[in-house]
Amino acid sequence: MNAHAVTEADDSRMLAALALALVDHPRATLQELAKAAGVSKATLYRFCRTREQLIQRLATQASEALNQATEDACLETDPPAEALRKLIARHLEHPELTAFLTHYWNDLAREMPPETIEKCEQRMDAFFLRGQQAGVFRIDVTAATLSELWFSIFSGLVDAERRGRLARAGLAHIVETTFLRGVSAP
Repeated sequence: MNAHAVTEADDSRMLAALALALVDHPRATLQELAKAAGVSKATLYRFCRTREQLIQRLATQASEALNQATEDACLETDPPAEALRKLIARHLEHPELTAFLTHYWNDLAREMPPETIEKCEQRMDAFFLRGQQAGVFRIDVTAATLSELWFSIFSGLVDAERRGRLARAGLAHIVETTFLRGVSAP
């Protein structure tokens, strides 16, 4: 492994720790965030000099990672049930970034170009519409509603796991079955 790869991995781990530190301590100073993330103040200052830079860097990292996770799920080509499993699994590789985006979404969304959000929403809506047409997803609600339900269930359960309300093991299965079958008894 080369030094560049180690640096990228270290940066990713530090960003994940900082994402959780910001979620858990939203009013913390940079020094307090560094301590919560387990890095020195000097390391964090070399990485980002202000809270605003840190939040922007995390927003960029989260957007890139979760967009890649969505891309890897093959929403346009794989059978809908398989693509949904991949979507969940790939997004669960970045729970800290999901928690960060969920926590800071309202502030971040105001600064994002509307077409960025619309593109993501359209992609998810198209996936759920394709799944409806294939008979995998229910048709009595709109594809847009299914998109919102998926994100709400996913982000809510990721947050619950982060807070210790449920175990990480089996989380993908819980997200999938709750989304597909609801909470009624079989």
